[in-house]
Amino acid sequence: MTDPQAQAALPADPPANSPVGAPAAPTAGTPADAPSGTPADVPSGTPAGTPADAPGAPAGLPAPAAAILAGYTFTGPALDLGALLWDGTCHPDAQIRIPLGMLNRHGLVAGATGTGKTKTLQLIAEQLSANGVPVFLADVKGDVSGISAPGQPNDKVAQRTTEVGQNWAASGFPAEFYALGGVGAGIPLRATVTGFGPILMSKVLGLNQTQEQSLGLIFHYADTKGLELVDLKDLRAVIAFLTSDTGKGELKNIGGISSATAGVLMRTLTAFEAQGAEPFFGEPEFDTAELLRTAPDGRGMVSVLELPTVQDRPQLFSTFLMWLLADLFQDLPEVGDLDRPKLVFFFDEAHLLFNGASKAFLDAITQTVRLIRSKGVGIFFVTQTPKDVPSDVLAQLGNRVQHALRAFTPEDAKSLKATVTTFPHSAYDLGELLTALGTGEAVVTVLSEKGAPTPVAATRLRAPQSLMGPIDAPAMDAAVKSSPLWSRYAQAVDRESAFEKLNAAADAVAMAPPAGSEPARAPAEPSGKAAGSVVDQVVGSGVFKSLTRSLGTQLGREISRSLFGTRKRR
Repeated sequence: MTDPQAQAALPADPPANSPVGAPAAPTAGTPADAPSGTPADVPSGTPAGTPADAPGAPAGLPAPAAAILAGYTFTGPALDLGALLWDGTCHPDAQIRIPLGMLNRHGLVAGATGTGKTKTLQLIAEQLSANGVPVFLADVKGDVSGISAPGQPNDKVAQRTTEVGQNWAASGFPAEFYALGGVGAGIPLRATVTGFGPILMSKVLGLNQTQEQSLGLIFHYADTKGLELVDLKDLRAVIAFLTSDTGKGELKNIGGISSATAGVLMRTLTAFEAQGAEPFFGEPEFDTAELLRTAPDGRGMVSVLELPTVQDRPQLFSTFLMWLLADLFQDLPEVGDLDRPKLVFFFDEAHLLFNGASKAFLDAITQTVRLIRSKGVGIFFVTQTPKDVPSDVLAQLGNRVQHALRAFTPEDAKSLKATVTTFPHSAYDLGELLTALGTGEAVVTVLSEKGAPTPVAATRLRAPQSLMGPIDAPAMDAAVKSSPLWSRYAQAVDRESAFEKLNAAADAVAMAPPAGSEPARAPAEPSGKAAGSVVDQVVGSGVFKSLTRSLGTQLGREISRSLFGTRKRR
């Protein structure tokens, strides 16, 4: 549900039968007669959403405010955030913008609960879509689905749009809805355990460094033996084999993992499965290239991951989002700086990703954020304070939208002071301003077209054109079932993998003649040949050899892995 405080600038909810993906009115920066199948052109020098402004500062704008505004005059297409606030006055002729080509330089949307962060990301997502850029949104609270339906005009919207000089028109945007493992409304989004990799799995299981390293060796063992890990029961089967009398000798061959550590992994994994995590792992594995699609009219597709039903498993959904990024990182080619990003990814409740994270996990996140920019992907972290994001990651975030902060406690005051120090030198008293901002207002600094930080600008933000609240359940269900992706991902597939093949191998060993006995009519062993161990019988059997044939690769070929240990697609 939408925060009551954020409702000050929000339209009323739509009728229960509000359509999803209804034909949009001409959107920000989109001519009504834009040709179908191509992104609507945004004239050079014109921000998406307004006509080109006359050169020079608006008449009557105070000199310090005019100096700030000069930093937001761009020659190329830009997204409109809102109007400049100076000395308590909103100046609708002074528009604060962000260059479209700088959205791959990442960003941060921060602020206390109820200050309007969700509406800010909705505002940015709408304009990205209108400019042909696909968007990914994590809908933790369940109130972003309204981006697919036109907003509802009312007095509050009219007041806000007049104050900020916005030419507002109700418009829905093309959207796909996903759900982790099909838990909740949405197209099921799954990953295989092999694809997820050991580092992300360690994060979601809450393992310590030693256990994480041990799990990495177990993944290595499964790779080299051709044991594909599709779902959790496959990983559990491999660990059970390695801790069994038959397989415990294999532990010494893969780096000396102790049986005790393997037992801890087994218990942790079993508890994780008992918590209801099983549906998130399996096949068909989601192809992250689906997130890069555009609609037939050229607008970027908005992919909304519905997460309200898994709020009690924050580590799971935050780590799953990181898997999406890691998979994109592996698949996308280097493209350098583009005139518009290939995808902008909004990571809501970002603090959940970093809580309790190991050094290896944080290093991998930092590397991914640093390098994925050159592949045309921008990442916006959405959280309450900048201190929720590690400093090495925060240093990569060039665009900042900081909503109001509270200073009710000494800890709040300390956090406020730390936040002020992260901004460039400003003409404002930021310590005072950040506690006085209203709902839908923020302090903004972005990267200019030359890559330099713009002056800090207090901004009254624009109102989103789509519905600011959730769509109703029947409309959501209709949108999901009518998607062409539904038939591709809806039905889970449980094919033969490590669990089934290890069981088959165990059955084959159980049916073998007892040690020392000689099968009927069996040829005699050559003199001097040592009898193989039971493990040798299992690992060297035709059952094990057939595992790799199912992967289309020779026995012993290891799956190449990324920074996160995720599998590279072949």
